[in-house]
Amino acid sequence: MSNTPDLNIDHVVNLARIALTPDEKARFAAQLGDVLKNIEELKQVDVSHVEPTAHGFPIFNVWSEDVPQAGLPVDKALLNAPAKRNQMFVVPKVVE
Repeated sequence: MSNTPDLNIDHVVNLARIALTPDEKARFAAQLGDVLKNIEELKQVDVSHVEPTAHGFPIFNVWSEDVPQAGLPVDKALLNAPAKRNQMFVVPKVVE
């Protein structure tokens, strides 16, 4: 593990609004330093020949068209209702 010299773990902890023990600060500072080091390595990769994209693979819309359709008839909707009255579901009172 390595530390990034510019990494101020106390500032990061303050921004995240979390409380860490000194051992946790040391461990997470090292882990975050490794992540930042890997990001710096990724910046070295030549991506000039790669076309920018939002996804790594093609994305297709799988939603169906929003077309109005006839609803379920009331008698079928209430078929398995434990209690019904005046063509409506009867439910227990939840608000006093």
